[in-house]
Amino acid sequence: MRVYLDHNATTPLRAEARAAMIAAMDLPGNPSSVHAEGRAAKAVVERARVQVAGLVGCDPVDVIFTSGATEAAALAAAMGARVVPSAVEHDAVLSWGQAARLGVDAQGVWDGDLTAAAGGDVVALQAANSETGVLQQTMPLAQQCWAMENTPYVLVDAVQAFGKTRFKMATSGADFILVSAHKLGGPKGIGALIVKRGIDLAEHALLRGGGQEMGRRSGTENIPAIAGFGAAAEAAAADLAAGRWEEVAEQRNLLEATLADVASLTIFVGKGAQRLPNTSCIITPGWKGETQVMQMDLAGFAISAGSACSSGKVRASAVLRAMGFDETQAASAIRVSLGLDTTREDILRFATSWTAKLKKHETRAA
Repeated sequence: MRVYLDHNATTPLRAEARAAMIAAMDLPGNPSSVHAEGRAAKAVVERARVQVAGLVGCDPVDVIFTSGATEAAALAAAMGARVVPSAVEHDAVLSWGQAARLGVDAQGVWDGDLTAAAGGDVVALQAANSETGVLQQTMPLAQQCWAMENTPYVLVDAVQAFGKTRFKMATSGADFILVSAHKLGGPKGIGALIVKRGIDLAEHALLRGGGQEMGRRSGTENIPAIAGFGAAAEAAAADLAAGRWEEVAEQRNLLEATLADVASLTIFVGKGAQRLPNTSCIITPGWKGETQVMQMDLAGFAISAGSACSSGKVRASAVLRAMGFDETQAASAIRVSLGLDTTREDILRFATSWTAKLKKHETRAA
């Protein structure tokens, strides 16, 4: 029986999301139409907007549905000519940045220096890193930005934190927040940009024409995906309230303790910082991450050698390089990301299999 341990890449679809999507597929109306069928479709969109807003703590009108966080990042980046990201951002944000980067320390936490942001229009600091799980405190960065002569916008990528932590817009200091459905049990291909009240995005819209989303993102809405996103967000809020992610953190800690007992050279990245409850980035120097991924896949376990968007590329993690790891170490990393349904048995089975593969690697390397 296979064990899925790559939830930071994509989570399995929640039953609530599936049910909402199936119901939405039966609606014939266009949300822009004023007849009864159109109004019914529009009601589904607006209900989902309320559900997503409830999880992040914003007003529903501040939620702009997009095709995913990548499009949301592009829309936010369009607000300025100079985007200054941290060195550990996801490529969807990093690709919009100039040469300047905000630095991080050895744990992957922003070092507090905003010198690189001078003259920037948008400054980006993620809420949680997809590869290491390391959490950032974004409010201190926002406060420094507010004190700058030409105040830049603050962009926070909350894709991984959304639904796994009690991340809220009010305490983030963000002007723009990126979120995505498939990281919390919703469908793939739907996300949202959360916009601070008073910021007018319409003149910077990337998709124009029909005027949907108050002119901020034109195009007929993907009703089933939006419905699934909303249902997943509501279910995620209930899981947070029930403390289910604290239980996941216990499983992650069990995993790391078990592996540490048999692998003295193995590094658990970011362990000294606050992390997502489900994420473990593991470096065993000299044992290539992509090799581990293939070996564990054959053994029945799905893991990653970095973020899913870059794991297919043969290069060391830029995130780990920014944290001070050398090329060999960075290329030897794997990411194990647990889900709400990951069991103690799953963890121990993985640890047993991984340990056996490690011993074989050590024998060959001797």
